[in-house]
Amino acid sequence: MSHQTGIQANDKLKKYFAKCKEGKIRVLKVSIENEELVHSDEKKVKSTWEQDYDKMIPPLIKEDQPCYILYRLDSKNACGYEWLLLSWSPDTAPIRQKMLYASTKATLKQEFGSAQIKEEIHCTMLNELTFEGYKSHKSDILAPAPLTTREEELQEIRKTEVHTDISAISKHQTLGGVQFPVTDGVKDAIHEMAKGLHNYLQFKIDIEEEKIHLVLKESITVDKLPARVPENNARYHLYRFKHTHEGDLMESVVFIYSMPGYNCTIKERMLYSSCKSPFTDTITSWGINIEKKIEIDVGSELTEEFLYEELHPTTTLHRPKFAKPKGPPGRGPKRLTKTQPTDN
Repeated sequence: MSHQTGIQANDKLKKYFAKCKEGKIRVLKVSIENEELVHSDEKKVKSTWEQDYDKMIPPLIKEDQPCYILYRLDSKNACGYEWLLLSWSPDTAPIRQKMLYASTKATLKQEFGSAQIKEEIHCTMLNELTFEGYKSHKSDILAPAPLTTREEELQEIRKTEVHTDISAISKHQTLGGVQFPVTDGVKDAIHEMAKGLHNYLQFKIDIEEEKIHLVLKESITVDKLPARVPENNARYHLYRFKHTHEGDLMESVVFIYSMPGYNCTIKERMLYSSCKSPFTDTITSWGINIEKKIEIDVGSELTEEFLYEELHPTTTLHRPKFAKPKGPPGRGPKRLTKTQPTDN
């Protein structure tokens, strides 16, 4: 969200990071495989960094596969050689891969050593990976205001998402999340629920298709909700909760995002988190007013008391009584001041 993924460098890559400090490695390619940062390739120093650039970087690139390239410059700072970080994220790559690489870059920098990374370039086209592309990037820099680490992460994710169209009904991607298209079954079920035909719907994201599908549509009592929540997969749920509040019978629609901790893969956690806001916006645009959004880990949390408290939280205003402080000890008896008579 910060959009950190929890992906870390494996032991082999950490050893190569240490090897890079010796000054013999010119370029190191890092990829994400099996939810780890891994060493993909490397090249040793042959000549100056300018002469090695086009000979070493372009051959490492796969056109549709994101990666990181750490390229050693010939300049030094107090920590050793300075490095250039190239983030390769082509527009043709799947959205989830682009999100994964954008959200893991801060971890890569931290594990390699941020102090040694002099420059960063985000590349989406092959010509940006050439030495001419590097010089063009340098000429376009206008000394922007310094960004915090959080701002850098958000800026990187914005670059990977902003120009991606998913379907005719999709909005351009922004930091609000990723909008996957929904199936006809999802659309029909939401319209039916708006008419009162069902009080419970369950949805899932098909990660391979990058679509949202309908899993269940039915009418159930609140005590049946816990059994509908999978133990090993994330889901979205829509439930119309009938209850009484201050003597009035009410029906409140709640959107429930169930994520069973770390039983799910990192990709699944990222996609469900990123798609949540655009999906609820879609539901609202189709006639259902969502009064509360709830996130849970396990189905046992979905009790009637829990839902009621989420919708009508108890607020207690407690004002502590003011206690007059005692005077200092041993100050003796109070003085009596006599009123002086006035002269007539």
